Amino acid sequence: MFSKLPISSKTEKILTKSLDEAITVEEANHLMNIKGTDLYPLLATADYLRHEIAGDDVTFINNCNINFTNICTVRCGFCAFGKDAGDPEAYILNDEQILTKAQGAVEKGAHEFCLMGGVLPDADIEYYEHLLRLLKGEYPNVMIHGFSPTMINDACTVSGIDIAEGCERLCDAGLDTLPGTAAEILTDRSREIICPEKVNVQEWIDIVKTAHEVGIPGSATIMYGHVETLKERVEHIDIIRRLQEETHGFTEFIPMTFMHEYSPIFLEGQSNLGASGIEDLKLYAVSRLMLRDLIPNIQVSWVKMGFRFAHVALTAGTNDLGGTLGGDELSEASGAPDGVEASIETLEGMVRDLGRNPVERNSKYTEFYPINKGIEMPTL
Repeated sequence: MFSKLPISSKTEKILTKSLDEAITVEEANHLMNIKGTDLYPLLATADYLRHEIAGDDVTFINNCNINFTNICTVRCGFCAFGKDAGDPEAYILNDEQILTKAQGAVEKGAHEFCLMGGVLPDADIEYYEHLLRLLKGEYPNVMIHGFSPTMINDACTVSGIDIAEGCERLCDAGLDTLPGTAAEILTDRSREIICPEKVNVQEWIDIVKTAHEVGIPGSATIMYGHVETLKERVEHIDIIRRLQEETHGFTEFIPMTFMHEYSPIFLEGQSNLGASGIEDLKLYAVSRLMLRDLIPNIQVSWVKMGFRFAHVALTAGTNDLGGTLGGDELSEASGAPDGVEASIETLEGMVRDLGRNPVERNSKYTEFYPINKGIEMPTL
């Protein structure tokens, strides 16, 4: 495969091996550091494996973010969204406002509500159960992708129950899938700098594992390009890999490049923030080589990268474009380059321009909705 390409012998050996089996942490660390002519063979290998594992379909979901509050007691160094309760810009959506937003999404064909927000100081499991039953009572066929391990942990503490009971109650109330948020970088060194008030690495693992065990699958994420090292990025992916080998509860892996321009740590003077485009592509490719078919779906976050670079990233081992979103106050506050809402037509055009097949999906990747041909590539 590489006989006529300029490539170092070590990189060629690792990429050749990756065609048949997952690469090791040591091998991943090598690939994260490659430069020059070794880069294209890495991307080509990842895209080949994507084709072999996931085929030529590129999936995405018609969904709607419902960020029900921006009040947050957990003030992370990377987050431009959270507000104190007394801030004039702080809000909590009431039931009517939540249902109004949901109704607008359903009228546009939404298959998922992404129910997220800040960590309220007095939010208990009963409050989250109420939100779930509110939406499921009106829209029983729309899946709910909601809450984070930190939100669940704090709500269980307020309610005086353990994590298992909390997850069981959320599942019974209608929670279909768990977002991979609050993962950020799964090393305690980095977390102590950027999110010291969130759950630590072992707590995150335990909560996600418990959710999987009670029947709530979900996504896995990595938020990178801040204070972590390249080795910590690989360590994070390996933690996700080992947890998936145990639970098989992750539906997708979502690398999310850090949008730093409005973040507290940037405004406070932290330099060298933000990953380069080459780092983005290497992370997607290395993720594919580490995860292979263990987590077959690797998602490009267009809201973090913009449409043009997300389009390119689809050639680096990825097979999913996330969702239409219907707004995303968290990303908007961080400076989303192309806005926070995409049309089906825009996502479809990006996929068809690559000669691949756009397919709508549900939250769990268990139902798929093919899209008829005939839509032109939009201007990006």
